[in-house]
Amino acid sequence: MRFEGKDVLVTGGNSGIGRGIVQYFLREGARVAFAGRDRKKGSAVEAEAGVIGGEARFFACDLSEEDQVEELIGQIGRWGRLRVVVNNAGAGSRRSGIEPDDRPGVRWDKMRGANLDSTYFVSSYAMPLIRDSGGGAIVNISSTATLHGNWGLYCVAKSAVEALTRSLAIEGAPLGIRANCVSPGWIATATDIEAPASGSAGDWTVPPSIFGRMGTPAEIAAAVAFLASDEASFITGQTLVADGGLSIVDYTSSSLLEQRGSVLFSGTVRDTP
Repeated sequence: MRFEGKDVLVTGGNSGIGRGIVQYFLREGARVAFAGRDRKKGSAVEAEAGVIGGEARFFACDLSEEDQVEELIGQIGRWGRLRVVVNNAGAGSRRSGIEPDDRPGVRWDKMRGANLDSTYFVSSYAMPLIRDSGGGAIVNISSTATLHGNWGLYCVAKSAVEALTRSLAIEGAPLGIRANCVSPGWIATATDIEAPASGSAGDWTVPPSIFGRMGTPAEIAAAVAFLASDEASFITGQTLVADGGLSIVDYTSSSLLEQRGSVLFSGTVRDTP
């Protein structure tokens, strides 16, 4: 188990991808603190930890508020010796709290606070703890929305998370801290299960990945755990895209490519005679 004896903090760990990350680190032997706003969901994840066989503790916090984050990290420091931080907390279009009549500044405050400010505050206050524990890693969660302007302010905020990751890598290197980022594509969480139309490949205009399916929280957690582990000891300041190949496909040209078929490809893979 790669994280046996190590303490890990996961923000937004009480649902969705964050919950999957908490569960993954528990199975890898870590003791996990996780933060979020929903105490009911937090208690449920704590109970799951007992079934898995590890220890997880929920801390209630609005991560967009600096004073609350400072208090949170102080509590974490008294709880254990922090080695890994996963900044997963964030909000997209469905959970941003943005209202149709919100002014531009209000819209930006809500989207930036949930996605960028939370990552910056947690990292800033946590880095001294990681340093004092002998070094470790920060892994931030962005989104492939960074590649697409039609995601608006969410795209802007998550792009800033990737830029922040590179800055944290520079600042953290002398402290023995690596900082990397995972950029998920379409991942099936409880929200998608409750709205099946967005959860199966057959209901999409184009498939959600080249595998014809959405990813799972466990698949994102595996990428996070790799970047947080000693196996990635020479990797820092990077963004790992985990989107099932969706961002490498030019779907607009699909019909043209189908017409030309093997003319465009090397034919390296051939049928067995």
